[in-house]
Amino acid sequence: MDLQPLIAKLHPLERQVLPALKTETELTAICKKAGMQEVEVIRSLQWLENKEVLKINSKKIRIISLDKDGKTYKEHGLPEKIFLSTLTEEFKGLNIITKKSKLSRAEVNACIGLLKRKEAIDIQKEKDELSIKINDKGKELLKAASPEEDFLKLDFPLEESEIKDRTLIRDLSKRGILKIEERKIITVGLTPLGHELVAKDIVGEVVNRLTSKMLKDGSWKKKEFRSYDVEINVPKVYPGKKHFVNEAVEYIRSIWLEMGFKEMTGNYVQSAFWDLDALFVPQDHPAREMQDTFYLKGKAELPELWKKVKAAHENGGDTGSKGWQYTFSEDETKKILLRTHTTVLSAQTISHLKKEDLPAKFFAVGKVFRNEALDWKHLFEFYQVEGIVIDPDANLKHLKGYLTQFYKKMGYSKVRMRPAHFPYTEPSLEVDVFHPVKKEWIELGGAGIFRPEVIKPLLGFDCPVLAWGQGMGRIISEYWKITDIRDLYKNDLKQLREAKTWLR
Repeated sequence: MDLQPLIAKLHPLERQVLPALKTETELTAICKKAGMQEVEVIRSLQWLENKEVLKINSKKIRIISLDKDGKTYKEHGLPEKIFLSTLTEEFKGLNIITKKSKLSRAEVNACIGLLKRKEAIDIQKEKDELSIKINDKGKELLKAASPEEDFLKLDFPLEESEIKDRTLIRDLSKRGILKIEERKIITVGLTPLGHELVAKDIVGEVVNRLTSKMLKDGSWKKKEFRSYDVEINVPKVYPGKKHFVNEAVEYIRSIWLEMGFKEMTGNYVQSAFWDLDALFVPQDHPAREMQDTFYLKGKAELPELWKKVKAAHENGGDTGSKGWQYTFSEDETKKILLRTHTTVLSAQTISHLKKEDLPAKFFAVGKVFRNEALDWKHLFEFYQVEGIVIDPDANLKHLKGYLTQFYKKMGYSKVRMRPAHFPYTEPSLEVDVFHPVKKEWIELGGAGIFRPEVIKPLLGFDCPVLAWGQGMGRIISEYWKITDIRDLYKNDLKQLREAKTWLR
């Protein structure tokens, strides 16, 4: 086989490591033989494996070595033997024994417990002080070599698999005499191609990179350059990128901007007036309870038009409606909360418009907050896609047209609308899209035309206002095949790295 094309592609590090592979197979030995750092050798071996020159094998082994106490006991003897050697056949006080043995109090206490279990000592208590003497069993134990002493005579470190007595290892580890570490052992085996390659004496220096200095002094003319290997596998690189949810937000924003809409922005913290009352949500509505809404401490200042909204709630004001027929609470409307929908931005935007500003189109993509129990289909913080069109000539056909165009760009070709009820729109609609894979309709949000009780107090005159609010999580989850909505925000590096880019 002609090895010259392969040799021409070899990196300088590969050339340096190859001679060592003639005699060595284990990573540490290869590093020593080649005079290279471990990281350089590993990189070289991986490249050579990609070229089918060798096969890298790795296994994990458990290595036993002596801990600090173990090294001391190997040299000076086990503390229980030292303790026994200081005892006589007469009871002696513990303080005397401790001083004579030169062991620490912790070691003495451990020895007493150990020797008591082995029935090698007799103990009696005199005036709140322990007194100890050696017995016949203790004398035998003192003379004989224990399994622990025989074990400490071995050459360390050694593999755990070489030791049959696992109980002994466990007991010595508990006593802090041994420590067990897991190590990864890397070995290599040459392929037939590898045997041919290492048999050749590869000589001569090759240049891996052309430098500006070589170009200036012309030395490149006398250099031998390494051939590029365009077939070699290279490590996968994960560059920094935007979170996939942020990509979706930007894409949704671009859709509405391309359709001529202006973006609405606003604060997360709002008053109950703007978030609920201005949208004609009755003050006794269940959605306003603490279990559905995050309320904050403090009271908000009300705009001048709050009395018009109050009149619309109580008796309809000048809207031609009877309103909700209750006494509007100023304290309730001053409450502060985390916005429950981006429709609050629609109310605030409408309140600043004049007749000469119409027609006008606005959208928002922002976070909203609901006091929900967290599960696979509910979040307490999520994005909502909001839109309004204020136009004297607007109607339901236009509403369907806008939403159909939006969902078409989101990958859903079929859109349908069903009658529904919302406090601030009439007519009100539920918006569904047809899932092209599941072959079923999926509910994505609400829409409709704002009621006069919303528009007249805010705008000053009645005018058709198309409105919609869609939960973004459900819209985008299908693109990444996410079935648990919580997975949109989990800190999973694998998911973040592998999530496909949002295609525009």
